[in-house]
Amino acid sequence: MSRSPRQCRDATGVSFAPGTSIALREILRGHIWAARPAFVVQDDPELLVLFLPIGNRWMGPDVRDRDDLIRTKATSTSWTLVERTWTQMHVLSFAWPGTAGHAVLHFWDDEWVPRTWYVNVERPLQRYASGFDTLDEDLDVLIEPDRSAWTWKDEDDVALGVELGLYTGADVDRLHVEGARGRDRVLRSEPPFDVDWSSWRPDPDWGIPVLPEGWDAR
Repeated sequence: MSRSPRQCRDATGVSFAPGTSIALREILRGHIWAARPAFVVQDDPELLVLFLPIGNRWMGPDVRDRDDLIRTKATSTSWTLVERTWTQMHVLSFAWPGTAGHAVLHFWDDEWVPRTWYVNVERPLQRYASGFDTLDEDLDVLIEPDRSAWTWKDEDDVALGVELGLYTGADVDRLHVEGARGRDRVLRSEPPFDVDWSSWRPDPDWGIPVLPEGWDAR
């Protein structure tokens, strides 16, 4: 069961109650590049926590593979969105709206075995009526579940983006700085990573989130 958006307004603008299905969108050159439904776990001015379960149905660009995705992202002015199903991992996402150019994700497999911490470098989240807007900037960091080791991910995608004019050298430096900031939050056990999240579970009544009405409004 999913809940329709519940909103209230305070000094920070729109906020969402726990269990609300919101739209986490990627916006590229003024158009929707992707839209994922997610359940709100926590929505405070300083921290947003979202849950995206296995089975999530989301909208993304109709591309053949990763190279085609980067090429389309770099050169196209229009694209077709198609529905996809997320089948890989349960995801708990931690982000700092408006202030951080990254999110930190905790991944579990379908048996709820922790698989990795994952730093997703992205544009700072911007709140809107039905959720949040951002844009994935392709560079990522993988961190072992016990935080014993880490590595960069998808540097080849960023390099292709540089070749195609999607990123500049200065952008690449910025992306690495943001990735390192997210990595250090986890490795240094900075809040909220000063507690063990491996046993966290969603409300069993939540089910699978759906994109709320108005998710495609610009």
